[in-house]
This record gives sequence, structure tokens and C-alpha cells, in this order.
Amino acid sequence: MDNFYNTGFGWVCSRCERETQKSDKFEESGLPRMWREGEAETKEPTLSAPMARWLDATRGTLICPKCGITETVYKA
Repeated sequence: MDNFYNTGFGWVCSRCERETQKSDKFEESGLPRMWREGEAETKEPTLSAPMARWLDATRGTLICPKCGITETVYKA
């Protein structure tokens, strides 16, 4: 598997996860920790990991709903 990996609770698209992690980098603002953490830490929603879905009923091909990349899974 080149484009997906199993986290134990589902398949994740590696390519989309890298892009999501790049955009989610927290910029240090120089504020004390008590001002950055806690209940009002962020008002922005955070995106979850891009979970892949099965393309066919036989569960032989995965597809990423975000970027559309597909990969065939060979069961051993």
C-alpha cells in the first residue's frame, strides 16, 4: 500500500494527511501558555484525518473522498 495506511480504526490517505498537517501548523504568537491553551484555545474547527472509503462491495479498492485517489488492496 503506497497511498493509504491502516490506523486500526480505518484507512487514512497519506497524501491528504500530509497536506492537512501542513495547513494545521500552529504559529507561535509569543503569548504566555495560559493565553494559548484552555477552553477558548480556538474557535476554528479542526479537520480530522482524511479517512478512505471502500469503492466496491467486495472491499478490494479504497478511494479517498477528498482527493479521489484509488488503490487496490490485495487480501492475503
